[in-house]
Amino acid sequence: MQVAKMLQEPTCSLGANPRNPGYCEPCPSFGLVHCHRCQSVPQTERTSPVFGVCIPIDYTFVQMDPREPLLSALVKSRRAYLVDLDGVIYTGSRPIPGAGEFFEVLRQRKLPFQLITNNSTRTGRQVSDHLKGMGFMIRPEDILTSPEATAVFLRRDWPAGTPIMVIGEDGLVRAMVGAGFHLTNDASHAKVVVCGLDRRLTYERLVRATGAIRSGASFIATNPDLALPTEHGFLPGNGATLAYLEAATGVKPTVIGKPSPVMLEIAMARLGVHTRETVMIGDGLHTDILAGARASVATILVLTGVATIADVAHVANPPDVVTDSIDIVRRALIAHV
Repeated sequence: MQVAKMLQEPTCSLGANPRNPGYCEPCPSFGLVHCHRCQSVPQTERTSPVFGVCIPIDYTFVQMDPREPLLSALVKSRRAYLVDLDGVIYTGSRPIPGAGEFFEVLRQRKLPFQLITNNSTRTGRQVSDHLKGMGFMIRPEDILTSPEATAVFLRRDWPAGTPIMVIGEDGLVRAMVGAGFHLTNDASHAKVVVCGLDRRLTYERLVRATGAIRSGASFIATNPDLALPTEHGFLPGNGATLAYLEAATGVKPTVIGKPSPVMLEIAMARLGVHTRETVMIGDGLHTDILAGARASVATILVLTGVATIADVAHVANPPDVVTDSIDIVRRALIAHV
């Protein structure tokens, strides 16, 4: 049964003239259009990673049924899953129905996965314990936090023992120490300043970090999140601290967490998979979905978090599939894997 909601009829603005170098032809798999275009053709369509289907940017599908063609094709063609946390598998302290069973299906099918979180205050084990309290059985090694990704990124260029100044909490400190770096508060010796959320940040520490960056230390950010959602509303996030340091130093940080593709690339390296084998599932168009697009992986937006279907029309990098929840993805896997 076809229950996808189409916001606009899928037509090709380039026409169907084979003599046009940018002509489109019907796509037999999906009933959409597949573009054969050259660089001179206006970019009114984008080519999805899912079998090269060309999807006009002014419409999308809400996949309400696991048998929907786009979702079905995607789960058939991908074997690795990168999954966001809040808004995807739980909201607040409540698991989203079907989320726990989703991971059981992945394990049964031996499909590798990583949970991807911009949270910089917790270790992977702490995130695992937090999830266990909600009924999820997720191993720490199946979780990639922004501090862990930052440590991997830094070890590419900086050897163990490198003096690093850290603004952040336990999760970031443990990741840096675990990677073999030497922590310092001396602005004249720090080679790198790593900045994560620090809810006990003082002006003195900001002064030290400013001095280190002005003296030539590399400026690295675990994540750029401006606001931190809490039960008391939105509070300043790590992005607010980054803005302060950027204003004080004139230096832009290198960002590791979403929407940077770096974190997803590290997750795929962990799993030993290629971009064409991978899909990112998230609820944020400007974080999860944008990171997926930048990392050249297929993307699924779930509508259980921050984004709405109306938001999709206003982004430059829309998701490949939009669906109600991760449970629809689970059911698609059961039906087609």
